[in-house]
Amino acid sequence: MRLEITRRSDLATRALIELARLGRRTKSSELADAIGTTPGFLSQAMTPLAARGWVRSEPGPTGGYALIADLADVSVLEVIEAIEGPSDAGRCVLEDRPCGDAGPCALHQPWQRARTQLLDELSNSPLAGLPKGRK
Repeated sequence: MRLEITRRSDLATRALIELARLGRRTKSSELADAIGTTPGFLSQAMTPLAARGWVRSEPGPTGGYALIADLADVSVLEVIEAIEGPSDAGRCVLEDRPCGDAGPCALHQPWQRARTQLLDELSNSPLAGLPKGRK
């Protein structure tokens, strides 16, 4: 992960929060409408969440998405990494290349400190502590 938040990560986060707020199985179309997307794009954000065991996806006319995780146990970083892939602390902030002690860029040390603080903050921020909606 290059420490960027994509629309899919945003949707995944908002979908989990909305499912927690609703407290029931919710049809894809209803959930998509509640978070401002299409059912097709919602499914792209929900598939990794189901793979992590945070939601259950039930197909069919009576199906939908159901939250099965406690959002107090799911961090913002975990959701981002579920969608974007694992964070890559060894990537250079200036170029798309590895950056480390052997060949560091000019910003390597301050960027490493800032990245470490950001990842710690995201890791220690459970979804349960985020606002319950965006309107």
